[in-house]
Amino acid sequence: MAGDSFLAKCPSCGAKNRIPAGRVAAQGRCGRCQAKLPARSFFAEAPVEVGEARFDLVTRMSPLPTLVDFWAPWCAPCQALASVLAQLASELAGRLLVIRLNTETAPTTAARFGIQAIPTLVILRSGIEVDRITGVLPLPAIRARVERFL
Repeated sequence: MAGDSFLAKCPSCGAKNRIPAGRVAAQGRCGRCQAKLPARSFFAEAPVEVGEARFDLVTRMSPLPTLVDFWAPWCAPCQALASVLAQLASELAGRLLVIRLNTETAPTTAARFGIQAIPTLVILRSGIEVDRITGVLPLPAIRARVERFL
């Protein structure tokens, strides 16, 4: 998924509508049938890159538990974990929101969460941390940790 955007499924016609992260709390209209889209009715089928400016908005407004991947582009384990998280986001779309936050471009948020090692995965509910995973784990282990909060 490119940029800071999500998908919202129209309750009337089932069309997928792309919504910018800054408008996740606003009520919009379906691009196909013009029906009203419920506020906060978004999901993502792939990890979404979220910048520091949108992080709080997205994590606090999400009706779904949010898995945050704190990573950096130079980190080889982070790159290895990316494909695992893509598969997890696809499997749990509509039940879990997976976002990625680059610690190089978002040092304030990384510091606020006390990120001292990467990759670190933090599970949030309404912006509040409920679990943390540090390091690379296989998909079944991450899925088991996350499913407790779905």
